[in-house]
Amino acid sequence: MSAQVLRCKQYPRMRWKNGAGTTLEIACDGGKGLEGFGWRFSIADVGASGGFSAFTGYQRIITVLEGAGMVLAVDGKHSRPLRPLDPFAFSGGATVDCTLLDGPIRDFNLIYDPARFLARLQWLSVRDTVGFYTSAAVVLVLSLGEAVTVQADAESAVLNTQDCVLIKSTGGLKALSLASSDAAPCCLVELTPV
Repeated sequence: MSAQVLRCKQYPRMRWKNGAGTTLEIACDGGKGLEGFGWRFSIADVGASGGFSAFTGYQRIITVLEGAGMVLAVDGKHSRPLRPLDPFAFSGGATVDCTLLDGPIRDFNLIYDPARFLARLQWLSVRDTVGFYTSAAVVLVLSLGEAVTVQADAESAVLNTQDCVLIKSTGGLKALSLASSDAAPCCLVELTPV
């Protein structure tokens, strides 16, 4: 097992595929540029309503982190109002238009190839210590609080707002725990090869 601490201040900033905005890339599994990867985690700053980039062949899960929220029109069908920490899944190949509810937002994106991975994404309110086991090959923990401790077997790290821990393993059950003194929201993503 390898655990890598990823700091928000070090995420590289990239242009969107459609050129209409920018993304902070947290981590990406292979591929060339924005094509051919197995999975990708990123944080996007959305300053105005408009169209999303297409990722044909991929599945997307998006969550508003900052700002009032947005409504997505996915192939012409409107989503519920997406408020902070309310994940929403849709096809990466869909035609997607975003309407901001009240000003700019920042969102967290998981884009993955469903032919190669099964994904599970959940938001946890970490008060004191939360422990669990996972057999996922890839685990990402994103913190929205300060001083969140992530323990993965014998390795540990302290995360601040929008920092992550990326854990990769070749199988077997792993013990994980998250600890915080102030009920910090954390996103837990588990990816398992198909």
